[in-house]
Formats: sequence, structure tokens, C-alpha cells
Amino acid sequence: MAGARRRPEVTSSHAAMPWQASHVRVAIIGNFDGVHGGHRALVRRAREHLGGDPNGRVVAVTFDPHPAAVLRPDRSPSRLTSVDRRADLLRDAGVDEVVVLQFTPEFASRSPEDFARMLREAPAIAADAVIVGDNFRFGAQAAGDTAMLADFGAALGFDVEVISLVSEQVPGDVDGAWSSTRIRDAIAAGDLAAASAMLGRPHRLEGTVVRGDQRGRELGYPTANVHVEADAALPPDGVYAGRLVVAGEGLPAAVSIGTNPQFEGTRRRVEAYAIGRDDLDLYGVQVGVDLVARLRGQEVFASVDELVAQMARDVSAAEAALEG
Repeated sequence: MAGARRRPEVTSSHAAMPWQASHVRVAIIGNFDGVHGGHRALVRRAREHLGGDPNGRVVAVTFDPHPAAVLRPDRSPSRLTSVDRRADLLRDAGVDEVVVLQFTPEFASRSPEDFARMLREAPAIAADAVIVGDNFRFGAQAAGDTAMLADFGAALGFDVEVISLVSEQVPGDVDGAWSSTRIRDAIAAGDLAAASAMLGRPHRLEGTVVRGDQRGRELGYPTANVHVEADAALPPDGVYAGRLVVAGEGLPAAVSIGTNPQFEGTRRRVEAYAIGRDDLDLYGVQVGVDLVARLRGQEVFASVDELVAQMARDVSAAEAALEG
């Protein structure tokens, strides 16, 4: 038929794969930044696809860094989750194995066929079925689409299912649908309630506690100065209610994000005061900062005494927000 798209031709087939595992392996593919509700729906569908096979495995295939950081560095999106946290969240959602592919210019140049063959032949993936979102593209110049993936799958021996990652409505009062981009936009606007609704949890910043000016201790509010990566998704400068997460425990906290203009600071910082705690020695410790609610913007006060009085009000407001 004129204009009909031809199925890609490949040189191997399902029958020629002696390494094929005896149990079902379902691969899901994506950046999975944030592991939001749409991503978790993908995981649930993959588990359903196993059909009750007790030995079946759901394998999440993701990329590091984000492909845009390599292909369009000037337009690379901020990051909702580190690759390690992304893997933990995927496992919590029901994934059995996480395969992180290093996204390099060489990887980006692979043809769509090579990428599809990798899904079948790479031992770490060895997919019997592949489930992707409806906007999935792959291969050099993003030339491969979901229809092409289905054709390659038919030739190589794996099933392909395409689902919409944005079909489920966001819970609560947030209109619209799941999207990592939309979550980033909400965070950038300081709308942490919307971001939390889409993520299904508070947005978390991660980093190592480093030495700062120790000015908070002098003022009666010792803070953990958390060094976060430059590409982390940060909300606007200001004060937030949140939790300082240490060894899995979330401590109620008042969080300051900004340059500290009160003392003529220029470097943007994330500082968390664990409310009522002055006994913490966290230097060099990897921590998380869960952001729950925005309390106010960044301000400069007429005196240090006025600043300290405001900090006391911030702590009370943070406690109230966390209890609500």
C-alpha cells in the first residue's frame, strides 16, 4: 500500500536468544525524575503485566545525567531527585531492579535499532515486555517512536505496551495531570502544596552538611548548612516549614533558602534548623530537607534583634504548618 510504514528489519529473533531467562522480565523506560504519580502508574501496570508470576521481575531503565543535559545543556531541566533517590523511590513503588544507563554523546548517537536490541539483549535488562509512556522517543535524533519500538519488539521478541503517563488527574485541589515539568514549575513558583500533591510526598533536597558561618548558632538557632547540587530544583528564596531528614528520621524544621542579605551574603544556601535541637553534630553527614510549606519571602531587617524576633515567629509558624 502506498505510504504504508515498513516494519524495521533486524538480524536476530526471539528464538535465537539462548540467554533468555525462564521468568518474565518487564522493562519500563524513562527519566523518572521525581517518580511522580504517573511514573508509579507505569510501575503498577508493569506488575500487572507479570500476571502473578512469582519469579517475574520489573526492571526500570533510566538515564544519568538527564538526556537534555547532554543534548541541550542550555535547556537542561532542574533535577527533582538524585539518581540514588530515584532508584530508592522506584523500588518503593514496586520495581525489582533499576538499571541506570550513562547518557553520553556516544550513547545518544545509537540508532533506534541498537537501542531496541539493547533492551532485549543486554543481560541486565533482557526484556520480554517493554512498557513506556506515550511520548517516549529513542535513538539518535530521537528518531524512534512508540510505533517503531513495537515493530522492533515484534522482530526481536518482546512485547510493547504504551500507556499515558498524564491520564490520571492530580489529587486534591490541583487541576491538571501528572508531569515532571509541571512539578518543577510549581516548585519554582513556591507552590509546594501543588508539588507535593503531584509527587505524592514533599519535595526533598539532598546534600552533605558543610560548615557555614555558624551565625545561626550565635543567634540561638543552629542550622545545618546543606550543600545541594547546582541543578537541584529549588523554590524561591525565603523561609519554609519542612523536615530535616537524618538517617531516615524527619525532624521538624524551619528552613531558609537564599543568600542571607541581612549579612551581605552572595552565595545561595539551604539551611535547616531542627526545631528545639542544639545537640546535632551533622558535619559531613548526608541529609535530606523535605519542604512542606512556604512561610515568607527573604527579607532584610533593620537590626539583628528584629531578625531574631522574626526567626522565633518563623519557628512557631513552621511548627503550626507541620502540625496542620
